[in-house]
Amino acid sequence: MAAVSADMCASGTPEYALGYSGHEHDRLIRQAKRFAPYTERLFREAGIAAGHRVLDLGSRVGDVSLLLARIVGPAGEFVGIECDACSIARANARVAEAGLTNVTFPQKDVNHMQTEKPFDAVAGRFILMFLPDPASVLGALLQLLKPGGIVAFQEPSWKPFLAFNAEFTLYSKLLNAIHETFLRSGVNPEMGRDLHRVFQEVGLPAPAVHMETALGSGPDFISLSADVLVSLEPLAREHNVPLEDLGSFATVAARIHAEVSAGNKIASLIPLVGVWARKPVNA
Repeated sequence: MAAVSADMCASGTPEYALGYSGHEHDRLIRQAKRFAPYTERLFREAGIAAGHRVLDLGSRVGDVSLLLARIVGPAGEFVGIECDACSIARANARVAEAGLTNVTFPQKDVNHMQTEKPFDAVAGRFILMFLPDPASVLGALLQLLKPGGIVAFQEPSWKPFLAFNAEFTLYSKLLNAIHETFLRSGVNPEMGRDLHRVFQEVGLPAPAVHMETALGSGPDFISLSADVLVSLEPLAREHNVPLEDLGSFATVAARIHAEVSAGNKIASLIPLVGVWARKPVNA
């Protein structure tokens, strides 16, 4: 199947702060390669396994979907909810390239999702942070989940992220610009920490929680954070977040890499808070 050009349909639904450009789609794929081991560990620990029917919330270009499809295998089934048509087209192209036939991406809002057969698990990564009412969405997802089914999500926590990298002047400026843009636009940068509370608010038991953080210093590693701001720049300027101190976006990743490597030190990427629980059997 021919590659899909996301630049041809860059507009999307407003709740995703980073947009739906071709750059953002490519950024998500690069990011997913780095985070895949952490996400796979979470899903396997939660109990997602071969033969399961799994629902992915906010599938974007299909990275979590492809990972979960490998876990559930050909006997399983995977459904990825996504409301942006161009993201779905990119995801479908990748699924076809991978030769998978048990993955679908309905263009739906979770509140209008219906299923005759309940799911064994619902999952997602970096999605609830962008929603104005994540508890309401989780509540809707639970209606699609069988009793005893798995709820597993991975979301960020920015407080340790900012603290770990505070010694790097330019890197800190970049991260603070992203963080401030999130705050001003209504994104929750501490969704990972909040999941423990939100799970229980919707009737789930106190979840298992752990946090993992990737560390490194190479140029590709640093560019993963710098690329976030490229996607986020229109929103940052809309909310009057100062960006002038960063200089050219084209060279900021290289300059941060030089800053970190000059002292033979390491920086971190965003900490991933993994949370999972099972729906009560009597719910």
